[in-house]
Amino acid sequence: MSLDAFRGATIASMLLVNNPGDWSNVYPPLLHAEWNGWTFTDTVFPFFLWIVGVAMTFSFARRVEQGDDRGKLFLHVLRRSALIFALGLLLAGFPHYDLSRIRIPGVLQRIAVCYLIGSAIFLTTRIRGQVIWIIGLLAGYWALMTLVPVPGCGAGVLTPACNFSAWVDWQVLAGHMYSKTKTWDPEGIVSTLPSVATLLFGALAGHLLRSKVGLEVKAGWLFSAGALLMGAGTLMDYALPINKNIWTSSYSVFMAGLAAVALGVWYWLLDVQGWRRWARPFVIYGMNAIVLYVCSGALARFMGMTGTGAWLMEHVFSPLASPKNASLLFALTHVAVIGLAAWMLHARRWYVRL
Repeated sequence: MSLDAFRGATIASMLLVNNPGDWSNVYPPLLHAEWNGWTFTDTVFPFFLWIVGVAMTFSFARRVEQGDDRGKLFLHVLRRSALIFALGLLLAGFPHYDLSRIRIPGVLQRIAVCYLIGSAIFLTTRIRGQVIWIIGLLAGYWALMTLVPVPGCGAGVLTPACNFSAWVDWQVLAGHMYSKTKTWDPEGIVSTLPSVATLLFGALAGHLLRSKVGLEVKAGWLFSAGALLMGAGTLMDYALPINKNIWTSSYSVFMAGLAAVALGVWYWLLDVQGWRRWARPFVIYGMNAIVLYVCSGALARFMGMTGTGAWLMEHVFSPLASPKNASLLFALTHVAVIGLAAWMLHARRWYVRL
C-alpha cells in the first residue's frame, strides 16, 4: 500500500507543479531549478520513474515465477510502451496536430522509453547484472557529457547552449523540441540514458521489498541505502553538477536516494505501523496515474485555449489571496478536480492498466 500511496502523492505533486494559475507568480519550490541544483519540483519526475521500476519488479518477478514466457512478457512491454508514447504525442499536439512542429520527446514519451529499455534489462539479467547496467549507464553518460567535444563549444561544457546532450537533440530533433527552449529538450535523447538508471534503481528497491526479511529491516535498508545514495550524489555534484534539465548522473543517483528515503517513510507509516486510513486518498490517486496525467494535460490545454484559466484566475482566485497564493489555490483546485475524477473511477472500479 505504501508504494500505491507514494505513487499517488507523486502524480498529485506533478499536477500541482504543472498547473499554476499564473506562471509569473509561483513559489520557488514549485518551479524547476533554472539550471544546476534542484527544487521540490525537480524531485517529481525521477520519483515517478523510480516508482515504475519498483512496480515493474513486483509485476515481472511474479509472472516469471508463475512460468510466463519472457518473450511474451517483453511483447506486452513493447505494446504498453508504444501506447504510452502515443499518448504523449497525442497530448503534445492536442488539439491541433502540426506534424512539422509537434514535440516528439516529453514526460510520457520518456516514461515509455525508459520502461521499454529497463524492462529489457530486467528480463535478461539478475540483480548483479542490473547493478552493472546502472553503473554503465551513469558512467557512460558522464563520459559522453564531459569528454566528447561539441562543435563550437568543446568538451565538458555544461551550459544550456553548449553541452553534448543539447547538441544531439539539435541534430536529430530540430523543430520538434520543447517550445520554451527550442534548441534542446529536457526529455531529450542522450539524457534518457541516466533516466533508465533511475528506473533501475527503483527495480533494486523492488527486489528488497520482495525479499523475505522483516518489515522493519526493509524500512531500515530503504533509509540507509537512500542516505548513502544521497551522499554519493552530493559528492558527485562537485564534479558533475546535479541538474534535472540534462539529468546528470549525480542527479540520477541523488534522486534515487531521496526516493528510497521517501518510500521508506511511507513504508514505515503504512506497512510497518499500519497507519493506513489517512493515506487512502493518495492510494486512489495513484491507481490511474497515467490516465489522470493525460486528463490533466488535456484540461490545462483546453483552459488555456478557451481563456477559462485566465478568467478563473481573474474572477475567482485573485480576489481571494495575494498573487502567489492565488496561483497556488488555482493549482490546488486543479489537483482536487482531477482527484475527484480519480475517486469516480475508483468508485466504479475502473482501472486503466496502460
